Amino acid sequence: MTEEINKAISVLQNGGLILYPTDTVWGIGCDATNEEAVRKVYELKQREDSKALICLVANDVMLERHVKEVPEVAYDIMDLSTKPTTIVYDDPKGIAKNLIAEDNTLAIRVASDKLCQYLINKFKKPIVSTSANISGQSTPKQFSEIDNPILKGVDYIVNLQHEKIAHTPSAIIKLSADGIVKVIRK
Repeated sequence: MTEEINKAISVLQNGGLILYPTDTVWGIGCDATNEEAVRKVYELKQREDSKALICLVANDVMLERHVKEVPEVAYDIMDLSTKPTTIVYDDPKGIAKNLIAEDNTLAIRVASDKLCQYLINKFKKPIVSTSANISGQSTPKQFSEIDNPILKGVDYIVNLQHEKIAHTPSAIIKLSADGIVKVIRK
């Protein structure tokens, strides 16, 4: 596992794209602080950059480093969630500008599985996580369902958990600084 993680980190450090198993579905990932790498993800997915991507962090400390103010309720939501939950926060910082939505928000999930946590911790920066499909097409449930353009479009495929069958994508909840909570995807 360590060798695979080190190869993935090398690609991430050089602005490349990886294909990796996340805590939800297989994802296309890149350095979330590198604007050029993020642009490559939008191109590969054939997606407008006005549609924000999800960012994975390893823990609460990394989350707090990239959000101006994490509302207290966010910790409750993460603790009480029964499945991976992505939260949309106001005022992100230290992130590629083309990852931030027009309303100055960013969707971030604290990774819930050991592989993602290890990868992100070792990389020391947030990683983009977006489903491994062309925008508008269905999300692959397992590695064998990922289309060729995606397989060929990334710089490295993490050779771990290819047999894993994906659960549903994460829940998405928007938390506004004024205390409003809105469920975007259950």
